[in-house]
Amino acid sequence: MSKKAPNEDEKFLYVDKDFLNSPMAQADWSAKKLVWVPSERHGFEAASVKEEHGDEVLVELADNGKKVTVNKDDIQKMNPPKFSKVEDMAELTCLNEASVLHNIRERYFSGLIYTYSGLFCVVVNPYKMLPIYSEKIIDMYKGKKRHEVPPHIYSITDNAYRNMMQDREDQSILCTGESGAGKTENTKKVIQYLAVVASSHKGKKDSSAGELEKQLLQANPILEAFGNAKTIKNDNSSRFGKFIRINFDVTGYIVGANIETYLLEKSRCIRQAKTERAFHIFYYMIAGAKDKLREELLLEPFSNYRFLSAGHVQIPGQQDDELYEETMEAMTIMGITEEDRIDILKVCSTVMQLGNIEFKKERNQEQATMPDNTAAQKVCHLQGINVTDFTRAILTPRIKVGREVVQKAQTKEQADFAIEALAKAVFERLFRWILGRVNKALDKTKRQGASFLGILDIAGFEIFEDNSFEQLCINYTNEKLQQLFNHTMFILEQEEYQREGIEWNFIDFGLDLQPCIELIERPNNPPGILALLDEECWFPKATDISFVEKLMNTQGNHVKFAKPKQLKDKTEFSILHYAGKVDYNATAWLTKNMDPLNDNVTSLLNNSSSSFVQDLWKDSDRVVGLDTIAKMSDTSMPSGSKTKKGMFRTVGQLYKESLAKLMTTLHNTQPNFVRCIIPNHEKRAGKLDAHLVLEQLRCNGVLEGIRICRQGFPNRIVFQEFRQRYEILAANAIPKGFMDGKQACCLMIKHLDLDPNLYRIGQSKIFFRTGVLAQLEEERDLKITVIIIAFQAQARGFLARKAFAKRQQQLTAMKVIQRNCAAYLKLRNWQWWRLFTKVKPLLQVTRQEEEMSLKEEELQKSKENAAKFETELKEISLKHTSILEERNALQEQLQAETELYAEAEEMRVRLAAKKQELEEILHEMEARLDDEEERSQSLLVEKKKMQQQMQELEEHLEEEEDARQKLQLEKVTCDGKIKKLEDDILVMEDQNNKLLKERKLMEERIADFSANLAEEEEKSKNLTKLKNKHESMISDLEVRLKKEEKTRQELDKVKRKLEAESNDLQEQIADLQAQIADLKAQLAKKEEELQNALARLEDETAQKNNALKKIRELEGHISDLQEDLDSERAARNKAEKIKRDLGEELEALKSELEDTLDSTATQQELRAKREQEVTLLKRAIEDENRTHEAQIHEMRQKHTQAVEELTEQLEQSKRVKSNLEKAKQALEKETSELTMEVRSLAQAKQDGEHKRKKLEGQVTDLQSRFTDSEKQKTELGERCSKITVELESVTNLLNEAEGKNIKLSKDVSSLGSQLQDVQELLAEETRQKLQFSTKLRQAEDDKNSLQEQLEEEMEAKRNVERHVSTLNVQLSDSKKKLEEMSGNIELLEESKKRLQRDLEAANTQFEEKASAYDKLEKTKNRLQQELEDTLMDLDNQRQNVSNLEKKQKKFDQMLAEEKSISSKYAEERDKAEAEAREKETKALSLARAMEEAQDAREELERANKALRMEMEDLISSKDDVGKNVHELEKSKRGLEAQVEEMKTQLEELEDELQAAEDAKLRLEVNMQALKAQFERDLQGRDEMGEEKKRQLVKQVRELETELEDERKQRASAAAAKKKLETDMKDLESQIETANKGRDEAIKQLRKIQGQMKDFQRELEDARAAREEVLTTAKESEKKAKGLEAELMQLQEELAAAERARKQAEAERDELSDELASNSSGKSALADEKRRLEAKISQLEEELEEEQSNMEILNDRLRKSTQQADQLNSELQTERSASQKNESARQQMERQNKELKAKLSEMENQVKSKFKSSITALEAKVAQLEEQLEQENREKQATAKNVRQKDKKLKDLVMQVEDERKQAEQYKDQAEKANTRMKQLKRQLEESEEESQRATAARRKLQRELDEATEANDAMSREVNSLKSKLRRGNEPSFASAPRRMAGGRRAVEDASEEEADSQSDFNGTKSSD
Repeated sequence: MSKKAPNEDEKFLYVDKDFLNSPMAQADWSAKKLVWVPSERHGFEAASVKEEHGDEVLVELADNGKKVTVNKDDIQKMNPPKFSKVEDMAELTCLNEASVLHNIRERYFSGLIYTYSGLFCVVVNPYKMLPIYSEKIIDMYKGKKRHEVPPHIYSITDNAYRNMMQDREDQSILCTGESGAGKTENTKKVIQYLAVVASSHKGKKDSSAGELEKQLLQANPILEAFGNAKTIKNDNSSRFGKFIRINFDVTGYIVGANIETYLLEKSRCIRQAKTERAFHIFYYMIAGAKDKLREELLLEPFSNYRFLSAGHVQIPGQQDDELYEETMEAMTIMGITEEDRIDILKVCSTVMQLGNIEFKKERNQEQATMPDNTAAQKVCHLQGINVTDFTRAILTPRIKVGREVVQKAQTKEQADFAIEALAKAVFERLFRWILGRVNKALDKTKRQGASFLGILDIAGFEIFEDNSFEQLCINYTNEKLQQLFNHTMFILEQEEYQREGIEWNFIDFGLDLQPCIELIERPNNPPGILALLDEECWFPKATDISFVEKLMNTQGNHVKFAKPKQLKDKTEFSILHYAGKVDYNATAWLTKNMDPLNDNVTSLLNNSSSSFVQDLWKDSDRVVGLDTIAKMSDTSMPSGSKTKKGMFRTVGQLYKESLAKLMTTLHNTQPNFVRCIIPNHEKRAGKLDAHLVLEQLRCNGVLEGIRICRQGFPNRIVFQEFRQRYEILAANAIPKGFMDGKQACCLMIKHLDLDPNLYRIGQSKIFFRTGVLAQLEEERDLKITVIIIAFQAQARGFLARKAFAKRQQQLTAMKVIQRNCAAYLKLRNWQWWRLFTKVKPLLQVTRQEEEMSLKEEELQKSKENAAKFETELKEISLKHTSILEERNALQEQLQAETELYAEAEEMRVRLAAKKQELEEILHEMEARLDDEEERSQSLLVEKKKMQQQMQELEEHLEEEEDARQKLQLEKVTCDGKIKKLEDDILVMEDQNNKLLKERKLMEERIADFSANLAEEEEKSKNLTKLKNKHESMISDLEVRLKKEEKTRQELDKVKRKLEAESNDLQEQIADLQAQIADLKAQLAKKEEELQNALARLEDETAQKNNALKKIRELEGHISDLQEDLDSERAARNKAEKIKRDLGEELEALKSELEDTLDSTATQQELRAKREQEVTLLKRAIEDENRTHEAQIHEMRQKHTQAVEELTEQLEQSKRVKSNLEKAKQALEKETSELTMEVRSLAQAKQDGEHKRKKLEGQVTDLQSRFTDSEKQKTELGERCSKITVELESVTNLLNEAEGKNIKLSKDVSSLGSQLQDVQELLAEETRQKLQFSTKLRQAEDDKNSLQEQLEEEMEAKRNVERHVSTLNVQLSDSKKKLEEMSGNIELLEESKKRLQRDLEAANTQFEEKASAYDKLEKTKNRLQQELEDTLMDLDNQRQNVSNLEKKQKKFDQMLAEEKSISSKYAEERDKAEAEAREKETKALSLARAMEEAQDAREELERANKALRMEMEDLISSKDDVGKNVHELEKSKRGLEAQVEEMKTQLEELEDELQAAEDAKLRLEVNMQALKAQFERDLQGRDEMGEEKKRQLVKQVRELETELEDERKQRASAAAAKKKLETDMKDLESQIETANKGRDEAIKQLRKIQGQMKDFQRELEDARAAREEVLTTAKESEKKAKGLEAELMQLQEELAAAERARKQAEAERDELSDELASNSSGKSALADEKRRLEAKISQLEEELEEEQSNMEILNDRLRKSTQQADQLNSELQTERSASQKNESARQQMERQNKELKAKLSEMENQVKSKFKSSITALEAKVAQLEEQLEQENREKQATAKNVRQKDKKLKDLVMQVEDERKQAEQYKDQAEKANTRMKQLKRQLEESEEESQRATAARRKLQRELDEATEANDAMSREVNSLKSKLRRGNEPSFASAPRRMAGGRRAVEDASEEEADSQSDFNGTKSSD
């Protein structure tokens, strides 16, 4: 993604990577089980889980450390720190509300206000200015993809713009959010970015360049002034929605724009809240208008206006007068003239003046009066109308009532309403006019728009306390937009899954919102809210309450419709939106939907003297007038509203149509979603209210989008990244060598044993469900911790061993020092030692001359070599300089060629662009021609169709006329029938009067009879015991009498109903006649319109043919013009070539003339003539150019005019076509309406017949019911007794069930104790290690037995359910009988009250039962999940057992291999020790020979000394023995001969010594090599042993971890069992509550039985009121049915609860059986444990033996380990250096990649005419080359320094070869310019290596020089000392002998010193060699 940038303005865009990669946060997250807990203040707080108790969890808060218990369902998972401040929230592995809120909060507090959430870009209002909208930031986002730069509105805009240019698909950006969230500001930023990126004046030379972009930017201040206002939430809140459509041409330049608005808040003109303002323009105008303009506009101070309720409310940081000037400037830029501006301000002033008009009531009447008409005079003056007409139109308007026009006096409330409605309408029309002018100004250019980019700025989903009609419209819009988002997201997910080849069941989430949308917008079957509202607007008696009642009746059962629980008002209802439940209040919805106005005032304004006002009110005929409102309030006229049908359209219809258009445009575009969020209501920066943000996220659909993400696979990772990050979890799964990323990921996932449902593997990515990556992160953290612990252990062991070895070295050194000190103390007083110490310095004197001569020879050789090297160096340097010069020349040529190439590319690109433009224009013209031809053909086809339709219509009309004639005939017959019926009615009325009289008499008789009946019944009560038979006979007779009376009464009623129906039918016939007349008139009108339309059609076809002819002529003309253009261009090119040739000749002539200025006068004259000719030629060329340009300009103008004419003709033809289509549609609609009305009439007729038949059937039904009720009365008594018996049996059954429940509770307690015992057993089992092989077999047997038990339990359960069902049937029967009894009892008022109370109690019980049922279902689901988890744990344990067995086998194999390897190592060790012993013996024998040779040498030296002494004695005794000279001479000769012999012997001895020393040296070298090999072998074996040891340790640790995991699993199983126990207890408590509820129900039943007895007594008294009871019986039956249904539901819920309880008991029994089987298998597991422990002890013993062997080896090879440690330390330093080098190399590679990316980008920019970046890159390359040259120079300087000091030929040869390689590389660079950057990198690396080598060589040379100088100094000292001794010495013969002896000693000492040096090198400096 993005990288961190250092700039201050970019810190508000980039995330701090150090924070993300902090190991502290990762460790903290992995150590604590961090989760999110709900918080009232912060929304969610971070906490760590401490304990779990069933459903509740103990949690410690991270902030204050407070411990809180929280429900398990309320906890939400936390993402790893890797995902902190993530730029795209869809990448979060845990997608939940808490994580989304935390991510937004963290980014907001870091200054990062933009965040992606899948397709959304979430923007949080910062409430301060951020430096992220500058031109630099715009340049940063140009042409970048979304993932390359941080989130920003510019990124969204740039991606939309690029997609539009690449795919040629229209784009849209949808900005939604609450007021104050920043929608308008973000739309401004979008327009600003597009104006910069796609401005059309970049490559144009027009004078109007950039005007369109300026106007587009200046349209915003105008709309803000007239449409924005200050609210509580926002200082500049836009009170309307807008869709800005910006059109672009083919090349991507802006060619025009269009703005559409939605839902302007008109009511803000007339009233505002306390701290709010009206629209800004009112305040701008009052504050900024000058004196003259104020007088013209009749302006007053702020406080004088009633509509500005809060006076002058100042906005902080904003001056109204300055903003007034800005809006006026913007209007001038938009092309609004000064007159129009004054007219606009006049309209604004009239709106404010309308508020100052006051009305008062008259004293005795409600009529309104206007005592002071000054404000009215001002209004009329500003609008150009008459004052008296205006006051009359408001106070006494003319209203059409039926066919008459009446003047109606208005009340004060009506007048105030009319004024306010007028003010709102005036401002709305002004706003629309301004919008039209803005659109006209923005769409000036005649260039064709190829595609467009739309920006939607509309209010988001909001839920207020009082939601009205406007809020319904806004929420309806947001439902549609959310559906669009869901649909697009679904499509993108589908494309992604298809691209990656993933199996996925596709779900269209857009369909989730369809029910709610249909509830609002459905037209019919059943109609939606808007359709019902429109329907109610047509009815005269309709009110808001009737609308809501109708809505509840039609949509009451809808899924998304709900009734509010607490009805405050009858006009309230609720809708379940995607964001939540919204309660709407429908008060004044009908008036809002119709938007009525005083049509008298509108007609006045339409006839105003001001043309501007007339233009505003030109469509006043479509206004909803006062007559419709009067009809709405008037109830006397039933069909009055039908006269205005079709004259006006409601607000709902208009909004629905505009929204449908908007949605079609959005569906045809590719949408981009921006969600703006308000962080707090205090407008404070840096504060974020969590609950407010969460509510907005829910309303904005962000959480809905996350819900959709959860359904699929939201987390996706590229194969390479997945392998790189999680390969540590499957280290051994992937083999070494190259492997494809997909195969590697498959192997890794197989090794990880992931559930296949949790992941999908695509073509380039791997997809995961939510939460899987977090789990993998946890496992990775655990693995890393294990590795780091092992690494730390190894490091600590290494340091401890190193310290121990150092101590050992110190001990050995101390022993050596002690031994040397003891030896020195022994030798210091020995005389020979003293003599040796004195003689030792003199031994080196003899060989100094020889060494000097050797050194001189070496010096001469080195000088010669140096001279050779210098000559070679000079030659090489010359070659190098020549190569460099060649390279520079080649580079210059390359640069020139690249420049030429760039220019050629630019030319080619320009030509290609021009060619593309011309081709596109050609294609467009051809496409237009094809379209026009197709259209013409389609029009011809349509014409034929229309003619056919016309014929059909004519036929249909003829049929209609026939039908009309038939109807007229039927009408005549009907009139005759009606007259007959009227006569019959008169007769029937007479009969009716007679029957009424008879009825009164019958009623009196009935009253008498009823009184007699009461008396008779009293008598019958007394005589029941004596005469039962007589009483039954009497009662039968009475029943018959009553039946006859009732039948008579019912017949009377039926007669009356029939009369009423006949009256209704007569009224319907009259209505039908009126409708037929209207239809006839409409038919005549339609015929005329049809004829007109046909005539228009013919005219339009003729016009179209003419237009087509003109188009063809113009096309021919265009082709001719293009040919002329081409010829003109060719001529112009020729002229330019001639001009260039002449210019070249001129320059040549000028140069010749300058050379021969002073030659002759004739030349000067020639020169003057030629200059004149040149000037003439120049003028001619200029004239030709001008003429050419003028011709081209004319051609262009003609071409543009022709194109404009063609486009206008095309548009006219389109308009004509659209008009014809509209006329056709209107005709079709009218024909369909006519057919529908005919059908409705026929249906009405059929309905009347059906009603008559139904009434007849009802009469018969009533008679049958009367007989049935009499029979039921007798059966009721018998049923009561039966019911009491059945109730007693039911109570007995219930008591038995209670007894069973008590037994079950006892069983539960016993099971609880058993569970505790089992838990103790489990705690004991956790100590065991490997116990799974036998357990599996037993578990399988147990499983089979449990299945058998389950089947038995299921059979028992079925039996119990059957028994319960029989009981339920009995209960239902008893309840039916009870309800039948209660149906007769509820007729009385007292019984109604009691039943209502019972109903309320039943409702409460039902709610309690429902809650209990929900809890039971939750517990059941949880238990099932836990059961599944336990089964999964069992399977995992089985797998673990098999894995452990495999690992055990592998471990045994490894042990066997280790033993074999250790035996091999032991054999090799023995062999090496034997070889070492042999070599030691050889060395000892050589040392003995050396010692013997040294002893012989010492004896010879002693003899020599004795001879010297004798010679000295002889010299001293020369005088005494002068006589024996002859003898002395003889003796001298003999001695000399002896001396010569001794010399020869000494020389031989020296040769032998040298040979021995050489052999010794060879042996030492061989020994060193052998030791080195031996040490290497030992090191390799040690390393192998250590690696295998580590592997064994790792395996043991893995086994231990697996054992710990098994322990944890068992602990979790124990916790699950505890949970089950708690759940069982909860179930028991719920069962007890259910039993209590059942007891209460039994008590209520008993009460009802008592009441039944009372009601039986009351029944006998209630026979007199039977007629009233029959009327109320229907209602009581309905209530009884409702109660029945509720009781049935309660019974079903009880049965379900019992089933759940039984299931829980069965599960409990199964668990107890499993526990018992576990306890039985415990012993076998213990045996297995013992066996395995014995095996482990054996293995440990073997390991201890191996360790002892290894310790012995270590003791023997301590020296080698020390050296190995040293080598390891040096190796580590080398590795660190190599790692640094590798890191540097990687950095260079990254830089190289970045430079490549930049190069590619720059090349793209070169193609798009950006030369500056190429020059910058070339400058960078030149800088790099200069740096290279500098480095080469430095390298040469170092090489020279090295060569001066270097004395060895090999190093010089290597350097020469390296330089040759560099020369070859330079040549390759010159040949291969494309691979320049790679070679530069290689050269840099080689130069670094060479510099390191040079520095090492220099150090070596310096050391050698220092040693040479020291040796030279020592030699010079020895030479001086020898010279001094030679000068002193007298006899050379005697001096030579000691020299030889000294030479021999010196050779021995040199050998000893070399031996010491070799030992020191072997010990310490081997690594340097």
